[in-house]
Amino acid sequence: MAERSQKEVWRLTPWLMIALLLGNFILMAWDARESTSKQRMIRVWAQTAADFVQSPVTSVSSSVNNYLQSFVTMRTAQSENDQLKQRIQELEVSVQNKESLSVENERLKSLLELKERSPYKILPAQIIGRDPSAWFDTSIINRGSLDGVKLNMPIVTNGGLVGRVTAISPLTAQIYLVTREKVSEGGVIGEVGGSNALGVVSGTGKKDLLEMGYVPGSVEVAVGEIVFTTGQEGIYPPGLKLGEVVEVRSGSATVPHQIFIRPSANLSALEEVAVLLYEPPPRPDYDKTVPNADKDTKGGKKK
Repeated sequence: MAERSQKEVWRLTPWLMIALLLGNFILMAWDARESTSKQRMIRVWAQTAADFVQSPVTSVSSSVNNYLQSFVTMRTAQSENDQLKQRIQELEVSVQNKESLSVENERLKSLLELKERSPYKILPAQIIGRDPSAWFDTSIINRGSLDGVKLNMPIVTNGGLVGRVTAISPLTAQIYLVTREKVSEGGVIGEVGGSNALGVVSGTGKKDLLEMGYVPGSVEVAVGEIVFTTGQEGIYPPGLKLGEVVEVRSGSATVPHQIFIRPSANLSALEEVAVLLYEPPPRPDYDKTVPNADKDTKGGKKK
């Protein structure tokens, strides 16, 4: 029993020494003071250890806080930017609407002026469609037979002749533009009745060009002169403005001029037009006016 107790004492001796040394160190540290500030050394050491731990924690916390603040600031700036963009779009739409109303007002004024000075009754109409197979040659208007529209009635703007009615429904009508190929009308360069420069104006298939042929090469024609309808084709009244001469390929005494005309009506931006409720006067019956004409012949033999 005694030997076992002694062995246990020797076994515990190192731990007792360590405990005594640690207790002595704690007592010395507790009682020790810093020479200048007279603070206890244990407090200084504890503060140093705390600073060692707190410094990186504070840095990380500050970085996270700055990141969150920048994110919030960015979101706020993006929201303000979106609001400014929306406001700009609203202002642009408002400006476009005002410009559109202003242009429409000018077009309606021009139709009113046309109505006041035209010797023929005018029916205002709007372009509501175009034929996709011939975009610049055919259009649809919102007037039809119920409005008094008939085949071959002229379509005009304040600028000049646009075309003629070629098909009718009760509520709409189709029009051929003057630029359509194989569409022709009699034309005169200069004032009707005061010029010898008579010819035939035809469409070229181009939206901004007409061609005039059969004008004698001996007649002087200059760029810038105005071309009007003659009414000889029995569709249009005389005196409608067709366009302006832009090019003259001179002919000779035996070869006619080749003349190119820019239409006076803006055919590529048609919105409002007017239907001339015009019907040409009936043509005379040439069988009655030609001497010795016999209408009762058939197959070259008299009955």
